[in-house]
Amino acid sequence: MGKVSYKKLRGSQNLRQRLLLATLSATPVQVEDIRANDMMPGLRPHEVSLLRLLEKISDDCVVKINETGTKFQYKPGIVMGGRHLVHDCGVSRAIGYFLEPLVVLGLFSKKPLSIRLKGITNDSKDPCVDTFRSATLPLLKQFGVPSEGLELKIESRGVPPHGGGEVLLSVPIIQSLTAVTWIDEGMVKRIRGVTFSTRVSSQFENTMIHAARGIFNRLLPDVHIFTDHKAGQQAGNSPGYGISLVAETTSGCFITADTAVSYARADDGGMEGEKQELVPAEDVGFVVSSLCIMPPRCFKDSCRKASNPWNRNTKAHQGFFGC
Repeated sequence: MGKVSYKKLRGSQNLRQRLLLATLSATPVQVEDIRANDMMPGLRPHEVSLLRLLEKISDDCVVKINETGTKFQYKPGIVMGGRHLVHDCGVSRAIGYFLEPLVVLGLFSKKPLSIRLKGITNDSKDPCVDTFRSATLPLLKQFGVPSEGLELKIESRGVPPHGGGEVLLSVPIIQSLTAVTWIDEGMVKRIRGVTFSTRVSSQFENTMIHAARGIFNRLLPDVHIFTDHKAGQQAGNSPGYGISLVAETTSGCFITADTAVSYARADDGGMEGEKQELVPAEDVGFVVSSLCIMPPRCFKDSCRKASNPWNRNTKAHQGFFGC
């Protein structure tokens, strides 16, 4: 066998996209200077977990990480897919961080993909699993992905800091994608959403729905927000609550906003076991519903911060696919 020629890259920017494109194009990459000047240099736990996930769904994939984690080599293999796979995503980032590149790779695998992901289903950093199911999967259908076999099942929920959620992702294989020209966002014609609560009173959900309807009912009549209260093992390991909203437009575009309220992770600046004051459920419903009806051109960091009185716990989803 000949010597492997690696394409050299620097830094940790857009790491998921780099790994996705390297895998699809079968291009070995070597990434250097990963946070080399930070107080905590090297790959983060969720980035290492993503590399291990790529190993799990691929055949003949090779990952080599140096001792400090500031450099790694990634030689992609053949994406095989497969059924009954299981991966623990950890609690550094939510499952949505892994779902976005995983669903693309699953489309081009040798076999249909069925994988169980464990970890955090809802947080304030990544798109929650409800948003992914309500917006990302229908978006893929616009590119010719069949609805048969494309499914995300939420079996239990988990929020920071300890997670405990589980989802089951199923992705069919395709031969090619259909090109799409899509420049008109259209006008909002209906709004769907879901609230959730884990290890807290279900009254939090009713309060969020009441606040959201206070905005939506003045604009359009077709609004349905469902509740999903979890208890027992399906409620994960930490208390929390949140909401996911999807506004569908006349052109088939999906405008989404979601958030989850829970106690902070230790790496988010909180102390393990420290009881912080949580954002009131009424404010959650009001702010997220306001973000959901923003024009898509205003979904930028500056606009989100200006309209976000918390400065941290709400996001309008652009995510992996962007705009």
